Amino acid sequence: MTIKRIDTYQDNRFSQNVLYQHGCFLADEVPYEVEIISHSEAVIRGADPENYPAIIEDFRFYTPHITRFYDENRCIVKEFTARQILTLQLNQIQPSQFYVDEDKIAAISSFIQEPDDIIIQVLPHQDRYISLDGHTRLYYAAMKGWQSVRAVTETADNWVYSFVEEARKRNVHTPKDLMLVSHKEYVEKWYRFCDDFFARAKDK
Repeated sequence: MTIKRIDTYQDNRFSQNVLYQHGCFLADEVPYEVEIISHSEAVIRGADPENYPAIIEDFRFYTPHITRFYDENRCIVKEFTARQILTLQLNQIQPSQFYVDEDKIAAISSFIQEPDDIIIQVLPHQDRYISLDGHTRLYYAAMKGWQSVRAVTETADNWVYSFVEEARKRNVHTPKDLMLVSHKEYVEKWYRFCDDFFARAKDK
């Protein structure tokens, strides 16, 4: 089975709320949704329940703090051990990215209402934490004047340290330093950087 995560915010095969959450997937071109309903729970829906476990596994790559999944009848589909969730000050977090897409800011503002709604993945490093994802949410927290967010710790490949080094060269040391750009600029600048970086790494 081929699973593809939908990264756009416009697709009439899915509900708008779940598109904003990035919880939409195609499994062999058939639509499935994973809708977050609390800080640790989600509802999964789609044509074939036998495909749910594989979709949940893919979904949890991005959201490991979601540990209980229900079907539409509120029956438990799958449950995982609860993760320890930290509360971190924004100034404790070193981004591993430089740009934020303004379209993504507009999308997350529809479902993030308070600091506790933000749970990101981080890597402990030199008395601080490297953010491995959630840079849009972090920038949004800084925009709102919030002082802290929540996080779960994860491991990462060594390339993340090169991304951090590049971020620091660009004077990105905390989430408020991230650069807000249009969607077009984000695609051009961030995707180009990533493509060039991994192409060079492959050639070495």
